[in-house]
Amino acid sequence: MTISVFDLFSVGIGPSSSHTVGPMRAAARFVSDLRTLGAFDDTTDLRVDLYGSLAATGAGHGTMTAVLLGLEGHQPDELETEHMEERLAWMRATGHIRFGGVRDIALTESDMVLRPLTILPFHPNGMTITAFGADGTELHRETYFSVGGGFVVTEAESRHAVGNRTETQALGFTSGKELLELCAMNKCSISDVMLDVERETRTTTEIHDRLLHIRDVMVDCENRGIGRDGLLPGALRVRRRAKDWFERLDQEDPDRRPEFAEDWVNLVALAVNEENASGGRIVTAPTNGAAGIVPAVLHYAMNYTPAGRRDRDDTTIRFLLAAGAVGSLYKERASISGAEVGCQGEVGSAASMAAAGLAEILGGTPEQVENAAEIAMEHSLGLTCDPIEGLVQIPCIERNAISAGKAINAARMALRGDGDHRVSLDQVIETMRSTGEDMHSKYKETSTGGLAVNVPVNFVEC
Repeated sequence: MTISVFDLFSVGIGPSSSHTVGPMRAAARFVSDLRTLGAFDDTTDLRVDLYGSLAATGAGHGTMTAVLLGLEGHQPDELETEHMEERLAWMRATGHIRFGGVRDIALTESDMVLRPLTILPFHPNGMTITAFGADGTELHRETYFSVGGGFVVTEAESRHAVGNRTETQALGFTSGKELLELCAMNKCSISDVMLDVERETRTTTEIHDRLLHIRDVMVDCENRGIGRDGLLPGALRVRRRAKDWFERLDQEDPDRRPEFAEDWVNLVALAVNEENASGGRIVTAPTNGAAGIVPAVLHYAMNYTPAGRRDRDDTTIRFLLAAGAVGSLYKERASISGAEVGCQGEVGSAASMAAAGLAEILGGTPEQVENAAEIAMEHSLGLTCDPIEGLVQIPCIERNAISAGKAINAARMALRGDGDHRVSLDQVIETMRSTGEDMHSKYKETSTGGLAVNVPVNFVEC
């Protein structure tokens, strides 16, 4: 089934959609289920077990604090950064959470049980939450899987692998081939097809308004990133660069000339990902670790293309719809989870989505748009996920900027052709999926391989 653009682009908090946003949603869902079962009032104690990648890199990705916030009933798309920081400070001072927002239960990050070597069958990002009564009786237990992009499924749901799909969807596509056939049949663009899919559940006005809101949150995130300096959280002591870059670039290019376009694209990607790394408010696109790519390429589309200069809102809408159509294929046919397929599934998917969006804005045919998406992923195949110290900082922040440039180049290459190409988008998605399956687990968001073990933490400079 076709995944909604609003599932692929959702407002959340950093630094990771699969390790922060997903676990928070799972914990909040657990609280809601306890209420439904009538067991909430009887709950006096909680146990949290984290498995696989969630346990291996949870500390650096904010997983434990996300679970605590979720058990208080917070949702990542509603939680403001300032309030989040207040709640975490209170938890650390008291050793308690405000369970469901109404009463205190003793629970801290250190109380959680970490099982990094235990990989549950369905997905590397597994977690189990158990509620107990006053006499130690188990009231409810549920296992959740955070499958990338903030998507969460329970153990029961994983057996059917339905996730967040819409079972009743009448119009949709499950392959690049089907997407192109719909474009040909209706003589329309890829963004038009995706708009028709979204119209099954929302009005056109609502779709447009929500897409523009997503754009505005992206821009707000960028502006916060370029307004802050100092060090990012964690042992790496990575220095924020976006503010200094902006001040120098603004002096060098006050008129925003085309020859500086790449510099501004790099800046946007850096600013967004520095905000993500600090736990700020961002748009999952389609994951947090890759959140800077789509905003950076959208910035290019709005400011350095004829269509963007003519109508920024229309450009935003068509860009995000086309990008979302391609993102749906990765989510449906492969994975957008770094813990499952490596960084090719996060940064690679985001670059592919952004390339498709830009190719559409540049006037590409559906075939050229599909080609742009294929090029961006073809040259991201095999990309590993090896964050140093488990933090979404090195190599993640710069990787977003590099991949944004790759997306722009892929779109421009595709526009120089006629849409006819040897490797299809479906073939490259299948290749990415199978490559991820073959990839050693140490290169899939466990911080046990690659840069994570070859760069001494005490000597990192950035």
